[in-house]
Amino acid sequence: MAASLPTSGHVKELVRNRARQGAPAGAATLQRFNQSTTSTTSIRLPLQFMMAGLLALFISAGWLVAQPDILAMSRYSPDAVAVTHLFVLGWLCSVVMGAVYQLVPVALEAKLYSERLARWQFIFHVVGFAGMVFMFKTWNMKWLGYFGTLLAIGVILFTYNVARTLLRVPKWNVVATGVASALGWLVFTVTAGLLLVAGQRGFAPMLQFNPIATMDAHAHLGAVGFFAMLIVGVSYKLVPMFTLSEMQNHRRASWSVMVLNVGLLGLFVGILLQKPWKLIFALAIIAALGLHSWELWAIIRARKRRSVDWGVTYFLTAIAMLLPLAILAIALCWPRLPSNEFTARLESVYGFLGFIGFMSFAILGMLYKISPFLIWFGIYSKHIGRAQVPALAEMYSERLQAIGFWTYLASLLVTVLAMLFASDTGVRVGCGLLALSLAVCALNVGKILSHYFRPKLTPLKITKPSTGL
Repeated sequence: MAASLPTSGHVKELVRNRARQGAPAGAATLQRFNQSTTSTTSIRLPLQFMMAGLLALFISAGWLVAQPDILAMSRYSPDAVAVTHLFVLGWLCSVVMGAVYQLVPVALEAKLYSERLARWQFIFHVVGFAGMVFMFKTWNMKWLGYFGTLLAIGVILFTYNVARTLLRVPKWNVVATGVASALGWLVFTVTAGLLLVAGQRGFAPMLQFNPIATMDAHAHLGAVGFFAMLIVGVSYKLVPMFTLSEMQNHRRASWSVMVLNVGLLGLFVGILLQKPWKLIFALAIIAALGLHSWELWAIIRARKRRSVDWGVTYFLTAIAMLLPLAILAIALCWPRLPSNEFTARLESVYGFLGFIGFMSFAILGMLYKISPFLIWFGIYSKHIGRAQVPALAEMYSERLQAIGFWTYLASLLVTVLAMLFASDTGVRVGCGLLALSLAVCALNVGKILSHYFRPKLTPLKITKPSTGL
């Protein structure tokens, strides 16, 4: 793992010392980790990806505030495609890749194959997505292909690194299946994107499908195949770990991953060929996500920790967003759905809720859980017994988490209504609320990161033994 975590022996020692030395208040959760000790150097890799992703997120939000009509444009206009790829590749992909380097080895109890490969991948990834965003905005297909190739090299390095890590897994489980499936869909998505660019430039005339259908199919490969699949697979490890619970039905969890794979393959072909039976496979995907939600509910009900913190609340709220998304998906896949202006608005709302309401909300929730643990172990674990260290809850503000949560929900509601009623002013207000929520998140992340750059250590208070007669 990029930043490995304490062994069970270290955890027991941390738990014993927690009350008097300031270890994390949720130290019982740490018993779910089973890795070696953390080094300060190793946490830099996931942090690099996460910081690059957050920067892309803030730029995306600012772009929408400055140009709210993007959400009212055709979803395949140059500006709309550019900001979408900044959001998807810059924010979602960057953070998810950093989290995978941190979490997959923990979840699967296998050491990351190569941190060096991951560092090279970071360079290819950042240069690739930044160049692609600029070329989409100027609609320069020639240079888009070049930067897309750089991104693809990064994806190949990422896939190879994680795949070699998966080969070290001592016992294959549903989490490993979900991660492996997500890797496969990621490669498929990037390949489809490069072929799409080649078709636009006339290099692959045999791939000339309907342009809108092709881009819709490509978008669903990435959104459902990589992001949703990874969220489903990894959540079967993270949610029990952070709520002190256990998976309740392994068969149900396995079926959710298998049906999601089958449904996505059928949906991709159905969208690409513009066939009415794509609705059947959309329903299969909805059924798979329903099984996933059912299992999460069972896990939450069986939890030993009765209170649910804000990080988990963010994540579970994101899962609840799947209900309106499912309704929109059924409506948009309906064979006799008329093609008009209102339908176009529904499609925009569908994409907005998928990327902002579901994926981003889920990832923000997990960031609030992962980043404090990551930095605490990287910076403070080696000082246990030598100095007094901050408690985990002291590294961030729960009040800011709550403000960010409700502001984020308000931004979703306002923006969706504004998009449905084609109100540029409403979209600007909604995006402004989103930017405010992200600013609050940035303050909290800055508070967490301050411990990385300026650790807060104080000498241990030594109590002299009583010498009274």
